[in-house]
Amino acid sequence: MNIVYGLLDAKKALLDLRDLEGSDQYESSKNAVESILSQVRSLGDTALRKLTLDFEGINITDLEVPRSEFTAAYDRVPKEVVNSLEIAADRIRRFHSSSLPKNWMDDCEGYGEIFNPVRRVGVYIPGGNASFPSTVLMTVIPARVAGVPEVIITTPSSDGNTPHPSVLVAADISGVDRVFQVGGAQAIAAMAFGTDTIPRVDLICGPGGLHTTLAKKSVFGTVGIDGLYGPTETVLIADETANPTLCAADLVAQAEHDALATPVLITTSKQLAVSAQKEAKLRASLLPRSVIAMKSLNDRGIVAVVDNLDEAIELSNSFAPEHLCLLVRNPSNHLRKIENAGAIFLGEFSHEVLGDYIAGPSHVMPTGGTSKFGSGVGVHTFLKVSSVIFLDEKRAASLSKPASILARSEGFTGHAEAAEIRDELVHNPVTRECDEI
Repeated sequence: MNIVYGLLDAKKALLDLRDLEGSDQYESSKNAVESILSQVRSLGDTALRKLTLDFEGINITDLEVPRSEFTAAYDRVPKEVVNSLEIAADRIRRFHSSSLPKNWMDDCEGYGEIFNPVRRVGVYIPGGNASFPSTVLMTVIPARVAGVPEVIITTPSSDGNTPHPSVLVAADISGVDRVFQVGGAQAIAAMAFGTDTIPRVDLICGPGGLHTTLAKKSVFGTVGIDGLYGPTETVLIADETANPTLCAADLVAQAEHDALATPVLITTSKQLAVSAQKEAKLRASLLPRSVIAMKSLNDRGIVAVVDNLDEAIELSNSFAPEHLCLLVRNPSNHLRKIENAGAIFLGEFSHEVLGDYIAGPSHVMPTGGTSKFGSGVGVHTFLKVSSVIFLDEKRAASLSKPASILARSEGFTGHAEAAEIRDELVHNPVTRECDEI
C-alpha cells in the first residue's frame, strides 16, 4: 500500500484508480460481450449451452436446477452455515420491511402516490472461485419484501451438475422460484431477452465481473437494472484514537475479495498510517487467498494522511466509496457531513464485514463513484411509483387558468384549450356544442 500525504495528492491517487474505461481490457471485454448478447438473442438455449462449454468447459444438459436439489442441498451444507444464513435472512427481512414506502393520498390537494412491485426479477449470483449465498439473501429478500411475485436466479454451475449447495440453500431460505445454472454475460442476455427455458424478466439485479457489468449496461432499456457494479471498495477514516490492528484487519478483509478491490485508509495520524500499512501486508501474506489480497493491497491500496477530519471527509465525499467506515472519536458527530457513500459504518465494532453478511442492509452497493447519485439495493429497487391525480371540479378550475397560461407560453394551444374548457364548464355549466369545422 502506498502512503500519500496531503489532500490534493490523495485525491489524484484515488481518482486515478477509477480510470478503467478506455483500457485495452475494457474494449476487448466490450466486444466479447456484444458477441455473446447477439448469440443468445438469436440462438437462445443453444447458445447458452455452447458458451458455457466454451468458457467453463462444462456441458450443461439441464439449464434449470430441479426443485428437489434445493432440499438435497441442505445435507451438503454444514448445519452452522444453514443456521447463520437463517439468522442473516431474518435481520435482512426486518431491515427491508422497515424501509417499505407506503401509498399516500392527499384528498385536499388531490394528489398522491401508489407503489407497485416489478412483476418478475432476475438475480445474477456470481460464481467462479467462490460461492456467494450471502448475495442471494441480500438481493432476493428485499425483492420479496417489496412484493415481487416471481424471482429467478442465474448462477454458474459449481461442478457441472448444480450450483454450489450453499447457494441453493440460500435460494430456498429467501424464497426463490427458479434457479438456472448459467453464468457470465450469457446469463444476463438470457434474462433480458428470454429463451425457451429461461423467462424474460422485467429487472436484472446483482453484482458480477466486468463481462456481467458490461452486459447489464448493454441491455438496459430492454430491461431495468439495479446498477452497474465495479470492483468493491472500502474507505476507512481513522483518527489517532483508532486501533491500527482493526484498521489493518478491515483493509485486508476488503483486499481478499478481488485483485481489483480497493482498500483505502484516510487518517490524520502518520503513526497510525505506518502501523496499519505494515500490519495489513503481514496479515494479507498469511491468508489462503494471499495472492489476491496482496495484489489488491499493492496495486490498489492507498493510505492517505491528511491534516484533519474535515479534509478526510472531503476526500471521501470526492471518491464516493461503496463502503465508508468511521473509526474516529464520536463518529455519529460526523454523520451529517457524509454526502456520498453506499453504506456508512459508525465505530470500530460496526465493521464492514458485518455489512457483507448479517447487519441487515443489502451488501449490493454502488461502486465506482456512483454513490454520488445511486443507492444500494433495497425495496425501492423493485418498486415502481405511480403518481395519482384526483382533482375535484373546484380545485381543477383553480388550476386550469395558470396551466393554460403556461401551455400558451410554450406554444401548445391545444393544451391550453383543454384546460380552459374545464374552467368554462365549472363557471358556466351550459352545455356547449363543438363548432363545426
